[in-house]
Amino acid sequence: MKLTSNIFLIGPMGTGKSTIGKKLAKKSLQQFYDCDHEIEDRTGASINLIFEIEGEEGFRKREAQLLDELTSMSNIVLATGGGAVLNEENRGYLSTRGFVVYLKSDINQLLKRTSRDSKRPLLQNSEPEAVLRELLEIRGPLYEEVADMVIDTGGHSINDIIAQIMSVEH
Repeated sequence: MKLTSNIFLIGPMGTGKSTIGKKLAKKSLQQFYDCDHEIEDRTGASINLIFEIEGEEGFRKREAQLLDELTSMSNIVLATGGGAVLNEENRGYLSTRGFVVYLKSDINQLLKRTSRDSKRPLLQNSEPEAVLRELLEIRGPLYEEVADMVIDTGGHSINDIIAQIMSVEH
């Protein structure tokens, strides 16, 4: 059974999950959590440093433990990390414990929004566009699988997106 008071935002890096989540939580009088920020706060280390020391596998393990904890709460808005859907258990937590909104953007928007962000460990290479395309190819179907609602963030204001989410009974 879904805990329908929870709203979980999923999607690739750069779609606005954190920005939209904060404003949505304020407007809907819910507590906001950002999975990546929670990991950083609890470990005292940046996501980049965790990736450097523990690799992606170590980071994903931490992420899964935190997602289990956070999705068990009530009346929250949660911005997940872009790769949270890679883990089957995470997909189960998300799809059964809240209303899942997939924030979708095209490659050009994602590149524009992430190009100057050094806090994106998977994009710290010479081919960020190729990496984003590959990530979307792998993760896109997983986002679709767990989503209760899909919103293309291109051309819409933050307030429009929030209004779309709030217009659905969940």
